[in-house]
Amino acid sequence: MNKFWSLFLTRFTWLTLLIASALSANAQPANPQVLLETPMGNIQVELYLDKAPLSAGDFLAYVEQGLFDNQLGFHRVVRPDNDHGTPVISVIQAGLKDGAQRRAPIAHETTEQTGLKHLDGTLSIARAAPGTGGGSDFFICVGDQPALDFGAKRNPDGQGFAAFGRVVSGMEVVRKINALQGVSTGQDDYVDGQILAEPVSITKAYLLRQ
Repeated sequence: MNKFWSLFLTRFTWLTLLIASALSANAQPANPQVLLETPMGNIQVELYLDKAPLSAGDFLAYVEQGLFDNQLGFHRVVRPDNDHGTPVISVIQAGLKDGAQRRAPIAHETTEQTGLKHLDGTLSIARAAPGTGGGSDFFICVGDQPALDFGAKRNPDGQGFAAFGRVVSGMEVVRKINALQGVSTGQDDYVDGQILAEPVSITKAYLLRQ
């Protein structure tokens, strides 16, 4: 084989590998990441669209429609020193302001279905009965919280909560929010001492282009 053909085949092989790599990357797109801006610092999250498409997709829809901007805030902090549930957990919870636009509730995606776990920094859907929650009301785990997984005891129905993402940057902000002092509302003993007098507002939420 002469040098010309040898060089041609080498370059052709490299070109083929590059094309195959690009096609593979396009076939398996990275999970989207969203930035949540707050007065206490930014929180960057990854959404598991591949494993929890309903929950992650609903959260992303709120972001892309601009429904979170200045309408959403972290309003509840739960820690071992103020928790009234069993087993004890540690999370911060966010929700839309009263009167804010909401999408319809979504079906409950259990961690048994998705294979996800409530680990440190996990985002999950807050809910009452299964199928009553959505991306507008979610919480972030502070430390591993296996009591929130499917089959665990935190929720009497045993269905657990729908994990759909994780914090990739800004857990120090999450922990600062979790350390804030809650107050008593005098309305519900279950959340006594957990409600923030001034919610930590999410001033802007947007998709990071990858």
